[in-house]
Amino acid sequence: MRIALLPLFFLAAPALAGSFTPPEGCTATLTVQGRGCYVANYYTCAADNPGDKWRADFDQEGMFYLSKIDRETQWIESYDLNPTVKQTLDPNPADPANFSSLLATGRDDFEFGLTKDDGEHTNVKGFDKLTGETATIDGVTLQRTQFEYVETDDAGNELRKARGHEYISAEWRNFFSGQSEWWDGTQWLPLEGSPVEFILPGEKGFAATQPIFECDAVMSEATPLEQLWRASDGR
Repeated sequence: MRIALLPLFFLAAPALAGSFTPPEGCTATLTVQGRGCYVANYYTCAADNPGDKWRADFDQEGMFYLSKIDRETQWIESYDLNPTVKQTLDPNPADPANFSSLLATGRDDFEFGLTKDDGEHTNVKGFDKLTGETATIDGVTLQRTQFEYVETDDAGNELRKARGHEYISAEWRNFFSGQSEWWDGTQWLPLEGSPVEFILPGEKGFAATQPIFECDAVMSEATPLEQLWRASDGR
């Protein structure tokens, strides 16, 4: 979650409604319109390692999150926007996330550290496992997963934790959100970001920056999707 710095294109101003344009040297590959008033644009960059991919997340106000994963879906680099805070994966994780292991054995445990450029350091421990169920969404067959993780500070105090279900594509080597719950310190808050449409280059709606599903419902909730999404995974 390696371009050394967040591209200036993204730092200059909030994204406007219209068509997503990735940074120079990068190519947009997929747009996912999801439930909960959320749209993601995926892209790859020639300067990155093979298998690395970026995801730019948008709500009705524009882009609010940017993340990078590697071929094994490790959270390599990510950015919260407005204000911009960069987070990177610490070297030599105790148990790296491993997508290949998940596909081969049905379960992947992970444990690693994350460092933000504002000085915060946290530790993440959890698992993903296949449920044995599949779902076909917009013509794409996905495998369903169960996950749990907890994020702690260096003293062992819980900062964030989550549980629920996601989807994976073995072909695209990617996770997609599903129905989950995120602990805010006092209660579990539901988050529904399941994909509704997968849009490939050349198809109508590709590179869209405006979400189209369930936006009226999200705007009426006390806790907006963006706030929960920032507490969720970086994949």
